[in-house]
Amino acid sequence: MADKPNMPYTEAVVHEIQRMGNIVPLGFPKRACKDTVLGGFFIPKGTTVTTNLSSVLNDKSEWETPDKFNPGHFLDNQGQFLKKDAFLPFSAGRRVCVGEQLARMELFLFFTSLLQCFTISPCPGDELDLEGQMGFTYSPKPYRMHVTSR
Repeated sequence: MADKPNMPYTEAVVHEIQRMGNIVPLGFPKRACKDTVLGGFFIPKGTTVTTNLSSVLNDKSEWETPDKFNPGHFLDNQGQFLKKDAFLPFSAGRRVCVGEQLARMELFLFFTSLLQCFTISPCPGDELDLEGQMGFTYSPKPYRMHVTSR
């Protein structure tokens, strides 16, 4: 993890994978614990509320190319990692995932370790389809990969 500050592009790639591969697009349902007014709308106590995280992770006013994989979304003009307020893969507010910091660290370590040890590509003749399958979570379609040791 000590190398992470020296690897801004790698960190940007991991963040862009999370943005594009948003696995829980509607977050987890919450319940209003008291009567609330939000954005001029009255939300009675006990109402189930669902956040649409996809709307933020694909917002054209936040992302230059929201429909394309672009690690540049997370890099400044000098190529340094840039935090974005619209990056919310772990939900938002007081109910954000409590394991977010651990998950970020594990994602970075796992991703960099895989890329250090292996070359990963589609199997010859196969094309990857980046569209996922919607269920309770948004998951990738089955595909085959060619993995070789470096």
